[in-house]
Amino acid sequence: MLWTVLLALLVILLLQTQLSVCLRELRSGGSSSSVYSPPSSSSSFYNATQQRLPGAIIIGVRKGGTRALLEMLNLHPDVEVAKAEVHYFNVEEHYRRGLAWYRAQMPFTVPGQLTVEKTPGYFAAPQVPARVSDMNPAVRLLLIVRDPAERLISDYTQVLHNRLTRHKPYKPLEELLLHKGHIDPGYKALQRSLYHQHLARWLEVFPREQIHVVDGDALIRDPFPELRKAERFLDLPPRINPSNFYYNTTKGFYCLLSAGHDKCLDESKGRPHAPLSGQALKKLCRYFRKPNKLFFEMVGRGFLYFLSSYWKI
Repeated sequence: MLWTVLLALLVILLLQTQLSVCLRELRSGGSSSSVYSPPSSSSSFYNATQQRLPGAIIIGVRKGGTRALLEMLNLHPDVEVAKAEVHYFNVEEHYRRGLAWYRAQMPFTVPGQLTVEKTPGYFAAPQVPARVSDMNPAVRLLLIVRDPAERLISDYTQVLHNRLTRHKPYKPLEELLLHKGHIDPGYKALQRSLYHQHLARWLEVFPREQIHVVDGDALIRDPFPELRKAERFLDLPPRINPSNFYYNTTKGFYCLLSAGHDKCLDESKGRPHAPLSGQALKKLCRYFRKPNKLFFEMVGRGFLYFLSSYWKI
């Protein structure tokens, strides 16, 4: 009886080892030409696939390009991503379930692979930075931003689309954005675009070098340079190449190409923005001038495509 149990355990260990090797082959497109020799049973536990807590988190911003960044990072053979937004640190019901529940939402990986999660709601939630640090003070954080005025309009457009899909009315953007002819600072979509305020909370907990800022506008226009910077930040070997991207003229943005398969982001990406009058847009861009300047100073760089920073008054 004892020998039967031991034999069964040995078979399970060997199957786990073979599964981890197959996973590596699939993630690298089967390009490895090395000959595989099974490791000893003593190392099988170490090589087994398992769900691990993320070593990197895309924390925001909402409507900043987080899904595009996640999908592009997933081109790397050493990266596995959580397929859905987990909302662990910013939703109390989820947070009370503990780290075991959070880990169970992660993909299976082998040693040496990096688990990445993205939930754009983390960035603007005050309680999240300390909670993330409690999980892992060394976790790497990616923040992708775009022009705050464009982000606000995109944010409104998504909410509008969701409301109309459910046959619910929603006010025009200009009515929400302006109060008595002036920008309403209480509008939530506006507050999400005040990047300097939210980043300040993260910098109270994490050092600046632990937060990598991705230019979302540049990522959409030419993905490869931004992805190469992200690879370096994550200490990943350079595996993503310009050949992994091609411009889809029908959709109007870049799609991904890996191992002979192409993938474009879903139809919600590139959705036409809700209308906003030129006068209201000018007021909005004027409003963002100072917040943008403060954000640029915090991150030590400017952003060419932040049009709201250069709007001529």
